[in-house]
Amino acid sequence: MCGICGWVDFERDLSDARETAQAMTDTMACRGPDDEGLWLAPHAAIGHRRLAIIDLPGGRQPMVTDDAGREPAVLTYSGEVYNYHELRAELAARGHDFRTRSDTEVVLRAYVEWGEELAGRLNGMYAFAVWDAAREELLLVRDRMGIKPLYYYPTRHGVLFGSEPKAILANPLAQRVLDADGMRELMSFVKTPEHGVFKGMYEVRPGQIVKVGREGISKRRYWQLESREHPDDVDFTIKTVRGLLDDIVTRQLISDVPLCALLSGGLDSSAITAIAAKGLRDQGLGPVRSFAVDFAGYTEHFKPDLTRSTPDAPYVHEVAEHVGAEHIDIVLDSAELMNPAVREAVLRARDLPIGIGDMDSSLYLLFKAIRGHSTVALSGESADEVFGGYRWFHDPEAVGADTFPWFIGGLSPQTGAEHLLRDDVQRVLDVPGYQDESYRQALAEVPALPGETGHERRMREVSYLHLTRFVQILLDRKDRMSMAVGLEVRVPFCDHRLVEYVFNVPWAMKTFDGREKSLLRAAAADLLPDSVLKRVKSPYPSTQDPAYEQAVRDAARALIERGDSPCAQVIDLDKARAMIDRPMGETNGVIGDRAALERLLQFDAWLKEYQVRLAL
Repeated sequence: MCGICGWVDFERDLSDARETAQAMTDTMACRGPDDEGLWLAPHAAIGHRRLAIIDLPGGRQPMVTDDAGREPAVLTYSGEVYNYHELRAELAARGHDFRTRSDTEVVLRAYVEWGEELAGRLNGMYAFAVWDAAREELLLVRDRMGIKPLYYYPTRHGVLFGSEPKAILANPLAQRVLDADGMRELMSFVKTPEHGVFKGMYEVRPGQIVKVGREGISKRRYWQLESREHPDDVDFTIKTVRGLLDDIVTRQLISDVPLCALLSGGLDSSAITAIAAKGLRDQGLGPVRSFAVDFAGYTEHFKPDLTRSTPDAPYVHEVAEHVGAEHIDIVLDSAELMNPAVREAVLRARDLPIGIGDMDSSLYLLFKAIRGHSTVALSGESADEVFGGYRWFHDPEAVGADTFPWFIGGLSPQTGAEHLLRDDVQRVLDVPGYQDESYRQALAEVPALPGETGHERRMREVSYLHLTRFVQILLDRKDRMSMAVGLEVRVPFCDHRLVEYVFNVPWAMKTFDGREKSLLRAAAADLLPDSVLKRVKSPYPSTQDPAYEQAVRDAARALIERGDSPCAQVIDLDKARAMIDRPMGETNGVIGDRAALERLLQFDAWLKEYQVRLAL
């Protein structure tokens, strides 16, 4: 995995823009600690930071073609293409020569052979840019599910781009402005496609190609979810899901550096860990390494809450023993979670005040610890979106509501930081209206299946909302926290073949045993202990230590008492004081006073560190 960035300007000679281009590239150092490269030409400056995973001595970037009689094509690429062996063989048969073993060179030669149509041939997670000197055209491409990020910022005569906003903001042409629309996006627990939050900044949509030429910017989708009839019966569907998972995980074991699995003791991560363990054994490379996060005293003093009925640790250890994993628990305490250096690192990784408190800090610390042992990790992210695992998928009230189901299911931002906004700011922003508009836009995209009505149609809509508006929140978090420490996290459940197949399975079949994630449970039945197969879903853990919430409240009180907070432009400090003084209560991660105060602290730090100008 890597960090990419660049600058195209059709009216300026960028050959002398090395200092600015280098500054943009330097912001991606965490994403690529192993190497760096910069390529300058009259109208393009292309940067790259490398995290070496495949072909360590080869694959340096930016990678440039040197075909006789043709102007160069220049690639800066982040990600992994899991079918690159097949593509390489096909391209070699078409006359292409290869000098490295890297998937990077395969992507570059694929562009030479197929142009922008290469995107539809790739299986993997990726975000890349190709500067075609002959065409004087920049191509920005993002993977189908949006696993890897890619932002761009149109300028008067071209564009700036980068893996993260910080790369773009390092260029003086990019303005650090938050307008009303950006503020609405921050306050809504929805990730609107293409919205970059900063005024003038956009994110390449999953499955999208953005072309930049002298004539301007154009966009097209090369992939999106489609509705199809599902002809398979339950048994064949289960067999197909298992076959896909075996193939996907086996492909994603490819690595020239140490690899591991993230293990929570839930169905998703346990299934991935078990398949990986078998795949490594079959290749003579086992055992699989696994890692889990825990908090000091968490299991011993665990109290069931609205979303978590059991602690992870007992299930983690049972799975690790069952599959023969070399397992390590990363145990954290409240002091580590509130460490100012950790909180600053999380904000810098996020680039935006959209964190979820201790669940970001603990994930960052988990990944930092893992990086001391492994460079690549497999994760169970997105299984809930694909197979219907969240509790609100099965809540008639949430499913029937005329809004995003997770708002009714317990993740509504109406319990969050926007309640601290001044009344006049709330009226201007109209966050509920923004959320409703976002919901209507998402519904209008859902691909209808002729003849599908009632509950089946609604569950197709619910699945689409999660696969296009919800999973992006989690993938973005996973990418930022992992790449902040130079760890590549792969997400097998995001393979587009699996997503396409399961999306079109009727809801009645997805819940054939009367529970959530019926298909996945059945597909993994021979791999896992019975206790894990029967376990009710439990989200990523959040500390229950009251000392942590007290520390958050103390920090928020200190912020208000200083009297110099830039967030006072929009925050009602009296409302914040009242919240701080209320009895400590709900600590279910993204809801409650603790979460709202976390967001307040992060918003204040963001305005200061990023020198953001509010223009509401």
